[in-house]
Amino acid sequence: MTFIVGIDPGSRKTGYGIIKQEKAKVIFVDAGVIYTKVADMPGRIACIFKKLSEILSQHELNENNAKAAIEQVFVAKNPDSALKLGQARGAAIAALTMNNLNVCEYSARQIKQAVSGYGAADKEQVSKMVQLLLKLDFVPQEDAADALACAICHAYADAQNQAVLLGGTAVLLPDQPKPSKKTKGRLRLSEDQLLQILTKRS
Repeated sequence: MTFIVGIDPGSRKTGYGIIKQEKAKVIFVDAGVIYTKVADMPGRIACIFKKLSEILSQHELNENNAKAAIEQVFVAKNPDSALKLGQARGAAIAALTMNNLNVCEYSARQIKQAVSGYGAADKEQVSKMVQLLLKLDFVPQEDAADALACAICHAYADAQNQAVLLGGTAVLLPDQPKPSKKTKGRLRLSEDQLLQILTKRS
């Protein structure tokens, strides 16, 4: 049994999600959003570090029972926004590594691909798939859902790596629909398609 902490970083809102990985199962543990209500960046960085450290301590997560995953920084058009996001990620990574957790990074496309089978899925679809995969009776808040998706992505990647190391076959992601030129970048999966993906994973 291993706990996985997923982080969706942001300078104003940082989502976190904790799941438990038991063989092929992923089980919901906790999720939420860290709000930084201070105006200056040093204050926000301190807030992210302090609150995430408290959450890790509350769940008694360390190198013996947990791993971590965080979303990579995308190249934003606004350099200032990218810089602030990078600083927020740094605060989260510092909190994780201070607790001796190994931290892996995944792109937004990798995370969406892992949970929905489609790398350009929108946030609503990701939230819905997270709800279905973790068998939740509620739809997680957007930032928390993204963090849980990051944790699930790491669980799948870890399971694939273990399968290969043990001489097994890696579990491939389900086939995804190929968008046409007209729909490229904005294709939505139907409810039936989402459920079909979930069924293949069960």
